This record gives sequence, structure tokens and C-alpha cells, in this order.
Amino acid sequence: MLQTERLLLRRWKESDFEPFAALNADPAVMEHFPKTLSAEETRALIERIENRFDDDLFSLWAVEILRDEQFIGFVGLWRPTFEAHFTPCVEIGWRLANSSWGHGYAPEAARAALQFGFEKVGLEEIVAMTATTNKRSMRVMEKIGMTFDPRDNFKHPYLEDGHPLQEHVLYRIKNKSRALL
Repeated sequence: MLQTERLLLRRWKESDFEPFAALNADPAVMEHFPKTLSAEETRALIERIENRFDDDLFSLWAVEILRDEQFIGFVGLWRPTFEAHFTPCVEIGWRLANSSWGHGYAPEAARAALQFGFEKVGLEEIVAMTATTNKRSMRVMEKIGMTFDPRDNFKHPYLEDGHPLQEHVLYRIKNKSRALL
């Protein structure tokens, strides 16, 4: 578990399923993904997320607000399975309920995940990626200190040519403490 001033990042509980399924079915939340997810797809995603904790010792933590224990989505670290000019790598990602947008939760939780990745896992670099249309996520990437180089832009290999979300940006952040070694 990771804790910030306002948030708890933790392993998943059965009680997270319904709010996560609603989040994944919300067209606003899933605007920059190829489609919304069904309840069955959400259940399978939670299983993949939990399995990654066993394999990698990190994954996408369920995020809840400390004051009321409300589940609001996930933030965490993930190893992409596709090949690109920047893989293999570890990616930071988030998906929060739109009712929690605008409160600074994504950058707050992401900073904790970055710290975990650098200090506990010993990663040298963490990346983030999103469709070029996802300005909100790009703002979060910038707020947490990630940098962008347009030469890193890429076509997401899981999306067919011409798909409106295929063009992606890549942001990076280096482990500053390891750079001093």
C-alpha cells in the first residue's frame, strides 16, 4: 500500500468491482480508449492487474480517498506487452472516475507511484503514453515532472491504421537519484 496526504493506493477488493465497472462503462472516462468495457471485461482486467502484483511486485493500485474510503479508480505501474522503440519499459498510468477529476488526485497518486518505482523497485526510467487527443492526461504527465519529445511519438500497435486514437505521445521521467551514481 502507498499513502499520500489524501489517498490510499492499495490492492484490489471485491467491493471495487461495481464502481470500477461503472467507471469503465463511462464514455467520458473512456473517451481516449478504443471502447468502453463490459462488466466481464472489467472483471478480467482486475484479474490481470492483481496477477501483475504477484509477477512484478507492482501493478495498478486501486485508489481510494482516505476521508471516506471511496474508490475512485487506479494509478500505478505497468509493463506494456507490445514492441515499440521505447520497450521494454515500465509505464505509469491512471484511470479515475470523472467525479474525481479536477481535484489533483491523479498527480498526487502518480507522484507516489513514481516514488515507489524509483526508490523501492530501482527503476531508471518510467514512461507514460496516451493518445494525442488526451490533453488532460498530458497535463498530469507534465505536473509530475515528465518530459515530452515529439520524436518519441508513435502509432499504438494495438490500434489499426487510421484509427483516430492510434497516434500516441510518450512522456519520460528519469530516476534522479540513480543519475547521480
